[in-house]
Amino acid sequence: MHRVTVSPKFQVVIPRPVREHLQLRPGQKMQVIEHSGRVELIPERDISELRGFVKGINTDVVREADRV
Repeated sequence: MHRVTVSPKFQVVIPRPVREHLQLRPGQKMQVIEHSGRVELIPERDISELRGFVKGINTDVVREADRV
């Protein structure tokens, strides 16, 4: 776990190991969500980076006759 300090401008620096692990880039957009008293930062990814991320998912679903 890493600790950060909120600056007077309400800025924080994401620690290097976290940036490297998540492959964050300067200028990358992040979504900010407040959830149950905590702040979550979710990196926005280019759609091309998401290709194949659900590889192996089970697509055998029972469908209604009019939805086939």
